[in-house]
Amino acid sequence: MDVSIIIVAWNVKDLLRDCLKSVFEQTHGIEFEVIYVDNASQDGSVEMAAKEFPSVKIIKNSENKGFIKANNQAIEVAKGRYVLLLNSDTVVLDNAIAKTVKFADAHPEAAVVGCRVLNRDRTLQRNCFMYPSFVNTFLAATYLYKIFPKSRFFGRELMTWWAFDEPRNVEVVCGCYSMVRKKAIEEVGMMDPTYFVYGDDPDWCYRFSRAGWKVMFTPSTEIIHYGGQNTRQMARKFRWQLLGSKLIFMKLHRSPWTFPLACLSTALFFFLRMPYWFVSGVLGKNRKEAFETAGTCFYGGLFCLFDWKRLLMNRDAVGDKL
Repeated sequence: MDVSIIIVAWNVKDLLRDCLKSVFEQTHGIEFEVIYVDNASQDGSVEMAAKEFPSVKIIKNSENKGFIKANNQAIEVAKGRYVLLLNSDTVVLDNAIAKTVKFADAHPEAAVVGCRVLNRDRTLQRNCFMYPSFVNTFLAATYLYKIFPKSRFFGRELMTWWAFDEPRNVEVVCGCYSMVRKKAIEEVGMMDPTYFVYGDDPDWCYRFSRAGWKVMFTPSTEIIHYGGQNTRQMARKFRWQLLGSKLIFMKLHRSPWTFPLACLSTALFFFLRMPYWFVSGVLGKNRKEAFETAGTCFYGGLFCLFDWKRLLMNRDAVGDKL
């Protein structure tokens, strides 16, 4: 078995159908299996997958276990030399999976390989970035990376200076399409469920790197990633979780003095955006959404300053671990 394609989904039946269809139509010349983990969907996703794609192996959870635990469930039973973490809101193009396997086979030093990711309109979606750090959170908070996108310093976190047009070593590959060598997983271990959702990709890539493996990008393969389709259903909680996951990384992997500074810069991220959304609520058309976003920023900033774990969706499970 060359690759085990793992798809985790929650209440996105139509997107899941399109994703699975693209996998089977656009994957040739390799031996593969598809493992779909359903996180307690209520929209008929499981029934659709079983009926329309009978060869797919389905793991049905009775509750939403989160992205990381669900992927780990599939990795445990995967038979492939590689596992491909593939978001349910993606469409595979032009035999991308087989091409990625070929690239990975040619680079045995790589634990993780990512491909070129496109938006719905086929514009570039940046899917490689640097590890979370105080400097990177500050630059993100102040929008300096948008003011100076061509700067290797100000655009460092999202690599805004790079056109994603050449193979190269990177620090992190986004988990929307991430092919991981099974041998490397056996050495380093699976994803850390502390993160629940978000943050798993930089943590995993960091651990691979520490063990001597490389993380690589190739522009020779492409997919479309719609983005945010799972998280849109609980936008406020997922916004907090996204920023909170970066704080988890710095709590686990950075020096002790970095964490309080990161909390301050993350609070700054929220507070700088709050006035814009408040004014949009007063003057704009989508008043309810704007005021809700302003509230998300206000409370998110307070959580960063006084009780950062309240940003996390699984804070009760995390407990005293952090």
